[in-house]
Amino acid sequence: MSFLVKHLGIADYESTYQAMRDFTQQRDGDTLDEIWILEHPPVFTLGLAGDASNLHSPSNQIPLVQVDRGGEITYHGPGQIVVYLLLDLRRLGIFVKELVSRIEQALIDALADFGIQAKRHAGAPGIYVARESVMPLEYQGAKIAALGLKVSKGCSYHGLALNVATDLAAFGRIHPCGYEGLRTVDMQTLGIKDNMGIISQTLLGHLQKQLSSS
Repeated sequence: MSFLVKHLGIADYESTYQAMRDFTQQRDGDTLDEIWILEHPPVFTLGLAGDASNLHSPSNQIPLVQVDRGGEITYHGPGQIVVYLLLDLRRLGIFVKELVSRIEQALIDALADFGIQAKRHAGAPGIYVARESVMPLEYQGAKIAALGLKVSKGCSYHGLALNVATDLAAFGRIHPCGYEGLRTVDMQTLGIKDNMGIISQTLLGHLQKQLSSS
């Protein structure tokens, strides 16, 4: 299974969001699946199930954008790897639940390559530092990656965000994913000094492996 991978650098959120929607509406059965890897300028995004009151401390410098993905509120900003997965799920032969599981596993495997033990939490989408890990106690159970997807005509868009060297203070303005008091963390805080390029390539490799498996 082949994917067209695009490295978009730092890209405006709203124009990228519209480009994803346009791509998905215009694609047909022969359109190659694409994976977009990028960073966004600071932005809060609110999913379809979101409650705007979970932005409890608004900022004049950080806009809030309502979007059509699943999930609640989250933050995107520089130092965070965002990966958008524009996939024909029918052609891949997988359903949304399976796609989510594969994305989660790719994140877990990529973080393991950098010595971070991470896991899923039932009922709380995303990836979290394992409580039984060797990381400092204050970061055990902290959220390190978020997921949010939309499916239209059997094709997915939106994707995932991995905190690498992110402005964690911005997460303090929201109840991440609707959970008051949920701590967030990034890889840099956990002692990982590798650059964004190395980490994004590692994550991409695991995503491609997961999406290519039968």
